[in-house]
Order: sequence, then C-alpha cells, then structure tokens
Amino acid sequence: MQSIAPKLRASVSFRAVIVSVVALWVTYFILATVRWEVVSGHDTAEMMQLRAIVVLAGMGITLILWLLLRLFDSRPLWMKMGASLLLALPVALLTAQVNNFVFENMHEKEEGYQTDHSHDDGNDAGHNPSNSTSGGLLRDVPATPTGDPTSDTANSKKKMGFWAGITDIALSRYFMMLAWSVIYFSLLATAQVRVAERREQMFRNAAKAAELRSLRYQVNPHFLFNTLNSLSALVMTGKAAQAEQMIQTISSFYRHSLTNEPTSDVALEQEFDLQKHYLNIEEVRFPERLKTEFDLPDDLVDARVPGMILQPLVENSVKYAVSPFNRPITVKVAAREEFDRLVITVTDNGPGVSKDAQDGFGIGLANVRDRLEARFGPDIEMTSGPIEGGYKSEIRIPLTRNG
Repeated sequence: MQSIAPKLRASVSFRAVIVSVVALWVTYFILATVRWEVVSGHDTAEMMQLRAIVVLAGMGITLILWLLLRLFDSRPLWMKMGASLLLALPVALLTAQVNNFVFENMHEKEEGYQTDHSHDDGNDAGHNPSNSTSGGLLRDVPATPTGDPTSDTANSKKKMGFWAGITDIALSRYFMMLAWSVIYFSLLATAQVRVAERREQMFRNAAKAAELRSLRYQVNPHFLFNTLNSLSALVMTGKAAQAEQMIQTISSFYRHSLTNEPTSDVALEQEFDLQKHYLNIEEVRFPERLKTEFDLPDDLVDARVPGMILQPLVENSVKYAVSPFNRPITVKVAAREEFDRLVITVTDNGPGVSKDAQDGFGIGLANVRDRLEARFGPDIEMTSGPIEGGYKSEIRIPLTRNG
C-alpha cells in the first residue's frame, strides 16, 4: 500500500504546455494585428512579419518561464504565487527587449510618419497608434514623443518617452506572463486532481483485493479441517486404500485451487472441475451415499467467476444432506444463462437444513455473498432455502467471459 503513492506524481505534459503557450501568443498576434489595422491602417504586412518574429521569440521565452515554474510544482500555493510574481518580471523585461530590437526600424519609421501627418493636418499627435492610450497590452511599437525633433527638449522627451514606452510594453508583457502562469498552474491543479483520483482508486482496489483475499482464505482452513477429519476417520477404521486415494485427491484439489491468485477470477469450467475434485474426496468417505451431477453448457465454459466461490455451497450440501443420513443423496451443480446473467445453482435432494445447523450453514453463505458483493458490487442476487424434495442455493451475477 505504501508503494502506491510515490509512483504517481502530478505534472503538466509538455504537449499541454506547448498548446497553452502557442494559444496565448497566437491570440496576442491576432488581436494585435486587428488593433493595428483598425488604429493605423498602414504597413500592416510588414508589421505582421515583425510581430511574427516577436511571437516566436515570446514562445521560446515563455518556455523558459515554464522550466522555472515547474520547479515549484510540488510547493504550496503561496510559493507558486510568489514564484509567478517574481519570475514573470525578468521574463517580461526580456520579451520587451526583444520587442524593441525587432521593431527598432519601425519605431523610427513611425516617427517620420507622425511628423509628416502633423505637418499635413496641424495635429501634433497625428494618427500614431503607438501613442494611443488604449490597448497597451497589444502595443508593439513604444509610444513616441511629439514636437520638434530638432530641439534639445524634444530629444530629451524622445529619450524619456522611449524608455517609458519600453516600460509600458514590459508591464503589458508582465501581465501576459502572469496570465500564462495562472493557466499553467490551473493545468497543474487539474493534473493533481486526476492523480489524486487515480491514487484513491488504487487504494480502493488494494482494499478490495485485501477483502477478497481475506474472504477467499476463510474457505481453505474450513475445507482442510473437514478433509483431515475425514482422512483421520479412514485411517482409524483401517481403510488404508481409501485413505491413500483421498490423500491423492486432496493433493490434486489443492494443486488446482492454489494455481490462481486468490483475488482473480477463473473460468467456470475450472471452478466446476475444482468442485468435482472436492466431491471425489467426499465420495471416498461416502461411497454409497454421495452421487454427483454437473451441468455446464458448452457456451458457458469460459464464463468468469471468483475462484472457489461454489466451495461453501457444495460443502454445505455434503455436510447437512449427505453426512447425517444413510441414503443416497445427489448433489447437483448446474449453470445457465438468463438475460446476460450467469445463474449457478447447487441443489441436493436431502432433507434441508435443521434449525440447529442454521448458524454454521449461514457462515458459508455469508462468505459467498460477501465475496460476490466485493467483486461485483450490489449487482448480484443470492438465494438459499428449502425446495420441494431438497435444498437449493442459487447465485446470479453479471456474465463476463475470458478475454
């Protein structure tokens, strides 16, 4: 049980990271292009080419941010938030520098464009999208100062305006990186939920297997106790040949019963063979009284059932119908299919179960019911009681087949 948890570690797949990064920057590319076309309307093709370079560089830089953030995958939430706030800052500055380098020529071109338009229409601001106060997150070219470009004041303003524009772009990219960090940690939280669900299911399966194993192991000591008593009785009465035959049959029985993992299902044919071995053992004790019948249709030989599930039912028929009476008793084990369900019956033509035997008889039935419910859940039916001319136990379970 303790080895289950370390095998599961929540992480975001590289494919999911790539998709999220590409989606972020492609969205930016589309929105920035639309904004430029609406606000400016000139040099759109050239801007798209330069913007594509910035986007590709931005994708690579965002992947660097991912490599840093993934170091905090297993850390508490407050550490993840702090890491996002701190690590996004240098990444944003780097993207802003790349943006400035790529759009350097376009920046100078925009200055000339602004000057020409200010002379044409007398408007100092001109029609310069880089000066627009709206859409700062989508701005490519830093805002440029207006005025006479030959004056010292204008040059000073130009220099200050340039760094102000770079700062503006860096801040906008900072918020983009924070947004992607939120997306990344959201994906991580989803992965952690899935891992927790898988871990919970593993523990449930382990608990279920332990329950099945415990219930299965309850069958073996009871059977061994009865067979050893029978063997002892044969030895004490001097029936050496019958005792030797019983030992060989017991050996064959356990060889078959122990070949399978206690929690696994077996083919119905194999389960029937196992009960034949058991009844062969009991026939050594009751050679004149015990008669057996088996009815297994060919189309159900590969149906799956829990191993030794019929053992308590068959054993009860021998104990409460064959053993107490000196007349022939027939024990019949049969299977059939009804509406995609497997129906297995164990019947005998004995007198049924006396009130004094009810407690011991109920233990075997409870074991069978518990094992079926542990294996199939509530989708099982089990009945047991007297019928005309004998006693009948019947189980109905979902019909599953090998493979």
